[in-house]
Amino acid sequence: MSDDTIRLATIGRILRRRWRLLAVLAVVGALFGYGSSVLVFPPRYTASASVLLPGLWEERELLTQVDIATSSAVVDRAAATLGWKGVNGVELQDQVSAKAADGNIIKISGTADTPERAQRLSDQVAQQFVTFAAGIAGGSADPAVATGTEALRKKVAETNRRITDLANAADPGQTVESVQARTELEKLRTSLQDAIKKLDEANPATNKASMVVMGPAPRPTGAAAPTRMQLIVGGALLFFLLAVVGHLAAARVSRRLRTEPEIAAALGSALLGTVDVPAERRTHGPESSGRRARIRRLLGVDTRWDIPTPQRSGDEADRRIRYRRVCARLREQLPAPRRLLVVVPEGDEVARRAAGQLVAEAKIDPLLRVVDVSVDRPIVPDRGTESGALVVLSAGSWTAEELTGIAEACADARHEVVGIVVAGLVVAGTVRSGPTPTAESPLDDATLTFAVRGHATGGSA
Repeated sequence: MSDDTIRLATIGRILRRRWRLLAVLAVVGALFGYGSSVLVFPPRYTASASVLLPGLWEERELLTQVDIATSSAVVDRAAATLGWKGVNGVELQDQVSAKAADGNIIKISGTADTPERAQRLSDQVAQQFVTFAAGIAGGSADPAVATGTEALRKKVAETNRRITDLANAADPGQTVESVQARTELEKLRTSLQDAIKKLDEANPATNKASMVVMGPAPRPTGAAAPTRMQLIVGGALLFFLLAVVGHLAAARVSRRLRTEPEIAAALGSALLGTVDVPAERRTHGPESSGRRARIRRLLGVDTRWDIPTPQRSGDEADRRIRYRRVCARLREQLPAPRRLLVVVPEGDEVARRAAGQLVAEAKIDPLLRVVDVSVDRPIVPDRGTESGALVVLSAGSWTAEELTGIAEACADARHEVVGIVVAGLVVAGTVRSGPTPTAESPLDDATLTFAVRGHATGGSA
């Protein structure tokens, strides 16, 4: 698998043979998402208030107004007006945002932990923004200056009314003095009107400062993203994907040999036929080991997903036929007397059972003697009357270096490796590997399968 391209079939095997573990991890991810929504990302609510800017505005001017709406000057005034305990303008500035919408509208959004506070925050910031912008348009950011300008306009209007009263009270006669007086009063009125007109033209706020808050912000009915449900679903999906990726990564970096050609190349010999061996029920070990084994079976992690399912015999009669064929091939391949040393890696219980079944079927021809060999320091008994060595092992349990060490130990003891038996355990249509050199779960009713191919036949039984 380390050199193969990841295909959909590989993902399918993971889903079929690890669905229990994936389901448990998805539930754990959902709980993680829920915890994050409570501790790290509590529910937040966002309300938005709209401010209308009458007149003609360029895009850069609208962007300037957006920056003003979220400036510290506006937010600090809003914080002072709200008077929330322990909340200042610096903290509120992170909870306030603004953007320019179509139609010269500035949308001011406030985020808080409750819908009511979010609504109040957005409304207050919008009001403070309008007041502050009006002060700037009047020539000062101070609202008192804007008030003084308005008072000046009222004073000019009052002066115009006084001029009208004086003109009406003047001598209605046609004397030169009365005509001159009325003319001077009209000139004064015209001068005042021109001055006010120039003042309006010089003040850009005349057409742009009259910003309007378009009603109170609607109270939010749902939490802002990420919501609690989004975090729960996201956590479940994240843990599920991490589990699948973890399986693929573990299989890709693993150096244990899974296929028959790889195992044969490492041991420098050929494979012989296929046989099925029914697994015997084993007694549980200590209570702690049994508890771990039950958890492994419950999660399905004792089921190998990265090894193809071997062919199974239909019944006991088919299994015995396979045994007879394997023994016949050994008789055809070796001269009499046929004595073989069956080498089993130490700790490989599946291979050990396979070797025992093979010895029981072979009886005295060929005569088989089983020995366990440590993969860390492989030592094989010296050759006596044996005609060679038969290596029995389970797929996916040993690396190329470990198998090469066993082959070298056989050669050092003057044993020729005449064949290889690769064992795999089949339970209800799934594949279980043999135990690793450290530990393995107990096995219930199962069928043990191992593949063997001979020199003479070159095919499977």
